[in-house]
Amino acid sequence: MTEAWEGRLRLAIRLGLTPAAFWSLSVAEWQALTRIPGQALPLSRAEFDRLSRDWPDEGARA
Repeated sequence: MTEAWEGRLRLAIRLGLTPAAFWSLSVAEWQALTRIPGQALPLSRAEFDRLSRDWPDEGARA
C-alpha cells in the first residue's frame, strides 16, 4: 500500500465514513473528499494523448 493511499484511508476514518458510506462513493466523490489542497487535477485523456503525441517516447519515434 502506498503512503498516499494510507493517508487517504486515515482521512476517510477521520471523516467518519462507515464502510457502507465508503463503498457507496463514486470515484469523483472519493477524489473530492481526499484531494490534497493545492494538488493538481489528473490529466484528462485528451491532455494525455496530446502530450504523448507531442513528446513521444524515444523508442516510438519514426
